[in-house]
Amino acid sequence: MEHIELFFKSIFIDNMVFATFLGMCSYLAVSKKVATAVGLGAAVIFVLAVTVPLNWLLDQYLLQEGALSWLGAEYAQYDLSFLSFIMFIATIATMVQLVEIIVEKFSPSLYNSLGIFLPLIAVNCAILGGSLFMQSREIPTLGLALTYGVGSGIGWFLAILAIAAIREKIRYSSVPPALRGLGITFIITGLMAIGFMSFGGMLTGGDEPAVDKPKVEAKVESKEVKKEAKEIVANNTNINP
Repeated sequence: MEHIELFFKSIFIDNMVFATFLGMCSYLAVSKKVATAVGLGAAVIFVLAVTVPLNWLLDQYLLQEGALSWLGAEYAQYDLSFLSFIMFIATIATMVQLVEIIVEKFSPSLYNSLGIFLPLIAVNCAILGGSLFMQSREIPTLGLALTYGVGSGIGWFLAILAIAAIREKIRYSSVPPALRGLGITFIITGLMAIGFMSFGGMLTGGDEPAVDKPKVEAKVESKEVKKEAKEIVANNTNINP
């Protein structure tokens, strides 16, 4: 259940584009065609699915304070968290280089259409943001880190796929000249972000069950108090006519 909750939360509620507006450069530049958006989105899913668990291992067994205790008690006091950015970016750059080699080998047309934006995944803030969010939210297990990486990648994929489909259709619409291009794209992105905010309560229902028993007890107690008060008044009236 925890994996399912984290998976859907990372896709809809904590969407990289619509909740935190990370990875906007590639999102805006490569979303003119659906085919190109699908290729880049798939590459982002792969990179996040691999780098987030790898960076979780680095964080747990190398970077955190006391993470080196497995080497011996004398290493337990070391804190290498200041190397997080460097180590995370190195892992991301390695995976992006692997993706670039694979895409160039098996899909040269997609490689040419993506152009400079494929190697720029290495500096895409959505990729680094996934690892940093994993670290800051203290995801406890490797399996949950993998779930979070895949969910975050799918969320970014859905965002760029949706805007690419809209931009392909909007070419045939009468958009005011001042809003053509990035102007209308930013407006649509803002409206989509507002729509995704509606998913915020998707996983919060039923967390706090209503407790009615104290209210009933309070009503019973109040009735007993009133009854005792009436008896006291009646006794006083009989004693002092």
